[in-house]
Amino acid sequence: MNKLIIAVLVIFMSTVGIACAQANYPARPITMVVPFPPGGVTDSLARLLAEHMRTRLGQSVVIENVGGAGGSVGTGRVARAAPDGYTILLGNSETHVLIPVVQNIDYDVVKDFAPVVLLPAYPFLLVSNNAVPAKNLKELIAWIKQNPTKVTQGTVGIGTAQHLCGLALQKALGVTWQLVPYRGGAPAMQDLLSGQINFSCTASGSFLPLVRAGQIRAYAITTKKRALSAPDIPTVDEAGLPGLYFSVWNGIWAPAGTPQAAIDKLNKAAVAAMNDPDVRQRVTDLALEMPPADRLTPQALGALQKAEIEKWWPIMKAAGIKAR
Repeated sequence: MNKLIIAVLVIFMSTVGIACAQANYPARPITMVVPFPPGGVTDSLARLLAEHMRTRLGQSVVIENVGGAGGSVGTGRVARAAPDGYTILLGNSETHVLIPVVQNIDYDVVKDFAPVVLLPAYPFLLVSNNAVPAKNLKELIAWIKQNPTKVTQGTVGIGTAQHLCGLALQKALGVTWQLVPYRGGAPAMQDLLSGQINFSCTASGSFLPLVRAGQIRAYAITTKKRALSAPDIPTVDEAGLPGLYFSVWNGIWAPAGTPQAAIDKLNKAAVAAMNDPDVRQRVTDLALEMPPADRLTPQALGALQKAEIEKWWPIMKAAGIKAR
């Protein structure tokens, strides 16, 4: 009988301890893993949000860049982290939709993560170096069709959103050309500027400053509406490729099994950060698209991820894109 009483007391005290820990969360700094090198659009977004989430949470949100293997190294680290709310991931549609098709990974992008909140997305720009003779998208399309064997398009790797944008372009135009994979946006940008490649379908936030400086030419943005930060760049619908919408959406995930109370607090802190006027202005400056207010729940992020998997996995596999 005494052993039974002791066992009940141990279970009770453990339950109380867990409840207290959840109520006091967060009691120490939170690490937000960014699975890409510093300096990119995703990293900039993470740092912007972390600073404003700190105020809401009462604890620092420390950014840790864990790059490598297209984002799978950092993503895998969070998948294996303790599910206590103190290690979270700022990933995106590439880490949580595309990577499982092109890499052999040791984690499950759905089962091993708990969605927290959908974040701003970055659309793509169709850009070329200034040596390309086309002055608008219709002229670019004509030039590509006339010179398919000479055309080179830079991407940031096989199976990335940029690669899929290139495949979608080829399908839309009915011709093929060389897609050149790079290890990252920086080397692709350098080769575009130097004329080693002709054009790219690339992240708007990284390349928009080059467009503004007149160093490269932008033909269209892959959205339904013009970007507030670049109102002079037409949409694909306006420019001549209707329906070619492409963007990389971002999100915050925690390891599966993270207490719901922690996820709720993280969600509220991120939503409050995105509603801050300074954050919204910076998001606009980066040419990012803020998600609708009704899609800021953990459930909405989970539903979007599953819908994107159902959409893209069959397309990628049919195109012969597979794990290496």
